[in-house]
Amino acid sequence: MKNNDIIINFYQNTSLFTDLGLYTNFAKKLPNNIETLCSLLRNQIIHPFDLKDENERKKKDSFYGDMSLIPETSLIFENDLFPNAISMIAELLRRDNNFTTKRKIKDKIHVCCRETSILLVAILKAKNIPARTRCGFTYSVSEEAMTGAGEHWIVEYYHKTKEKWILVDPTMYYDQETLEYYKIDYSLTNIPRDKFIFATEAYLGIRNKKYKSKDIYSFTNPITFGIKAAINQLFHDFHSLMNNEILFCQNPKYLQDIHYKLTDDEYKELDELANLMLEPNKNFEHLKYIWNNNEKFKILSGGMN
Repeated sequence: MKNNDIIINFYQNTSLFTDLGLYTNFAKKLPNNIETLCSLLRNQIIHPFDLKDENERKKKDSFYGDMSLIPETSLIFENDLFPNAISMIAELLRRDNNFTTKRKIKDKIHVCCRETSILLVAILKAKNIPARTRCGFTYSVSEEAMTGAGEHWIVEYYHKTKEKWILVDPTMYYDQETLEYYKIDYSLTNIPRDKFIFATEAYLGIRNKKYKSKDIYSFTNPITFGIKAAINQLFHDFHSLMNNEILFCQNPKYLQDIHYKLTDDEYKELDELANLMLEPNKNFEHLKYIWNNNEKFKILSGGMN
């Protein structure tokens, strides 16, 4: 079997987070057009960041609808409740089994870019389309108080006819007015590679002084800047490339144990991983070898661990 066939088969397979179980046939029947599918998913979800501002919560004409209709008792973040695609689909159908763009605002779930991306990947896999989440940083999600590139997850899927991998951002799939507000002048269903800072580019960019610490940050509480944020996203992307879309709060335990104070040899080890991840398809077998043989990259801290 050719290397490209191996890669395509690998990313058609589901993970703990993208397997839809009894909802697989439901997902197969959803729209095939990527723009229509992103629009559909975007109307099932409210990003919790948009609920943090009390003034935003009072808006009656937001992108999501009448924000004042959201019950005060609703959780702001529901990420922990719905960590995988099957739980999100199940909850959305429980709240309203009409899976359309007309979903009432009170029946939407409150999840972030990781969950939205996982949901799209799961649906694409159900349709036998190779797909994977990708982790990095983007300027388009930065809060007004921030000047750097913020942590973000998007989707990469393989277009079999065009024989190429395409980047998609289902989380930022807003209306035109909102896109103009964020100054997004490119297609969110075919993102140019230079419009997204992959985690490996951020990590190596800090290492070689291309980026300063303030240029790269994570929304993790507390907000994390620089090399720590880049390392965390590097491992989220590595796990994603291995079909293991871990939670925001999860990172290799060995990093927590040493409080991210790495030795020169440990940095060289990460440098090797990051350089391989610059071309993940070309270096797929080598990355798989590291995944299968370096246990400390897979033993996680965070959550209940």
